[in-house]
Amino acid sequence: MEFSCQKVYQEDINNGSVKALLPTRGDMLRLAGVGSGLVACAFLALASCKKSEPVDEAKAAGKSTADFPQIAADIFKPMDGGIDLSPEEIMGRNTWNLWSGGNQHFWNRAAQDSYGLMDLLKMLDNRKYPRVERFKTLGLVNEPGFRAAGKPDEFGLWLDEQVEPEPAGIDETVYGKPSGVLGFRLFPNPEFNSQARQKWDGDRFMNDPTYYNDNKLVRPYRVGVACGACHISPYPDNPPADPENPHWENLASAIGNQYINEGKVFACNVEKGGFFYEMLAAQPRGTSDTSRIATDHINNPNAINAIFLLAERERIAAPEKMAGGTLSLPGEKEEMPVPHILKDGADSIGVAGATIRVYVNIGMFSEYWLTLHNRLIGLKKQQPFEIPYAREHSIFWRATEERLANIAAFFRRLKPFHLADAPGGQTYITKDEAVMTRGKQVFAESCASCHSSKQPPPNIDPQSGEGKTWFRTAVMTADFLENNFLSNDRRYPLTKIETNSARAFATNAKAGHVWDNFSSQTYKEISPVDELDFFNPFDETRPIKFKPKDKNVAPGYYRVPSLVSLWSSAPFLHNNALGKFTGDPSVAGRMEAFNDAVEKLLWPEKRPNRASIWRTQNECNLHLRKEFVPKAFQKFADEKGFLNLGPIPKGTPINLIANLEPNLQQFGALQLKLIPILVNIKARGLSPEASRAELRKAVPELNAANKCPDFIEDKGHSFGTDLAEDDKRALIEFLKTF
Repeated sequence: MEFSCQKVYQEDINNGSVKALLPTRGDMLRLAGVGSGLVACAFLALASCKKSEPVDEAKAAGKSTADFPQIAADIFKPMDGGIDLSPEEIMGRNTWNLWSGGNQHFWNRAAQDSYGLMDLLKMLDNRKYPRVERFKTLGLVNEPGFRAAGKPDEFGLWLDEQVEPEPAGIDETVYGKPSGVLGFRLFPNPEFNSQARQKWDGDRFMNDPTYYNDNKLVRPYRVGVACGACHISPYPDNPPADPENPHWENLASAIGNQYINEGKVFACNVEKGGFFYEMLAAQPRGTSDTSRIATDHINNPNAINAIFLLAERERIAAPEKMAGGTLSLPGEKEEMPVPHILKDGADSIGVAGATIRVYVNIGMFSEYWLTLHNRLIGLKKQQPFEIPYAREHSIFWRATEERLANIAAFFRRLKPFHLADAPGGQTYITKDEAVMTRGKQVFAESCASCHSSKQPPPNIDPQSGEGKTWFRTAVMTADFLENNFLSNDRRYPLTKIETNSARAFATNAKAGHVWDNFSSQTYKEISPVDELDFFNPFDETRPIKFKPKDKNVAPGYYRVPSLVSLWSSAPFLHNNALGKFTGDPSVAGRMEAFNDAVEKLLWPEKRPNRASIWRTQNECNLHLRKEFVPKAFQKFADEKGFLNLGPIPKGTPINLIANLEPNLQQFGALQLKLIPILVNIKARGLSPEASRAELRKAVPELNAANKCPDFIEDKGHSFGTDLAEDDKRALIEFLKTF
């Protein structure tokens, strides 16, 4: 059977009928599983725009940037430690916490075209996730001044009820009205006319799949998403007594939400039994896969960046070369110093460019953006998002561009959170001056060459003996930690860092890809790393040999992460894989997480290591639209047009499937091996043991088609692991003071 299936599919390719695999808007999904690209269709299917001259809704409506004024009132005065801000900084914080850039259009279409799988309006309803457990379940921050709904609203929705007015100054026609969850704003849906109102049923919307899966269902509200949705979090130095009921002074605007449960927030209807459920369930809390929509075909959720000491980052930024559409962004020059924001330092065109890219990635000007990639499937070559085009055709882009300087001004005011300033924090720090002094010296000798923005003069190699001598003196000065970003912001190859490779091999910022205009020419020209050995979970005696295949793949580098406020930010590593997640934002909860993570950092033998591989925790299936498989297999579809293929055995490494690159050249390995085997398993009703044996047959081909067959999540960063026990303990005490 396997041979005949291969032959049929090859004939499909030869005669051109493989085009039938390409999705249309109506067919696109409910996949639940072939990877962050192919099967991420289950996550989202988005409507295409007209191919000629797409413009955003604001421009189409004849609006200008003057219709979207910034807010001068200090709406969030108690937040961020109650700092006094200038008018520009106030407008920057307001933008960060409130402005959606018109992406409510994007998220509304997402809800319609994902067959109900993804629906932010449903996520906000108390019947789906009650307010009283929202932080625990979703990691989202409840807005002060609201309570759980006591009755349905006029549309039968149980949205949070406002008991105190929001601070004055918010124009709801520009920023929407509050949803009760910070970062999510409600806008009237202009498509919700009298006919849609007549068909609307709030109870069926929550409970009837035949109703909410209808891609023609018009919802009464659109939900806009601000950057604050993923960045507002409890303030470490003044945490809330009850995380479900914080006050404004208990919140920080840009710490990065370490508690968010991205799968439940953005794919609230995904059900147990599908591969996509398993994929999201394995994703660590506090992480976001920012390349899921414009897919790079790698399952690479990353810790959400905290934002500190921007001025210091700008001071130490190294010059990089700019070219192409990048130069049309105001302030860009052919060579300019740029800090690195993303984990791999790919968004290397300056603070303004890195910031506005985030707005595009969460849906701004989706009318154009979604014409450039195949919305999470990737069965066509990406095209660059051209900044010149966006500046001409999107009012929301222009309005956001006008806000960038103020956002940056706000970021420059954000300072570290110190354990000594937190309630009871000093009790966690040693009083032994000798131990603290030794900790400083160990840091100077083992860590500072990378983890300090204060560096020796250019004529001294930071890692040389002379460099260590310089650091030993510097670290003892009273102001060493003051305005120290605790990173040199340089990129280093995976061959040196040895942490999980997923993010370092992301390709979206390479030449000709979607974020081409948002990465420097310097980044694009970095030579790929040498061949790497990855652990083979199917044959421990034979490592997987992996090397980027050409210059148009990601180079395999990570920037040095900052250690600022390290005590408050565990688990560690770029993927939050090192250390346990406590879910507790109190000082005690953060220190419990810190102590566990830092011990595993310095004593690798305490890490789960191979047990950190993300695996399916249950037997599951791929749920595929029949249009995505060769004709030979379409007969297995049910009456609704879906194939439920499998079961995929419990314990299967998730990224064996999730990191497949489904372009037409590589797609053959997926179709010729994975689908026939799953069809065979399904047809024969094989036992779990027999299913595992069948799946193993496809492993060599799946690894060959895998964009990043690196399965262990908590490995690498072995620096300091060879220190003496007392030196490690002393170093930990100094790290607590960051």
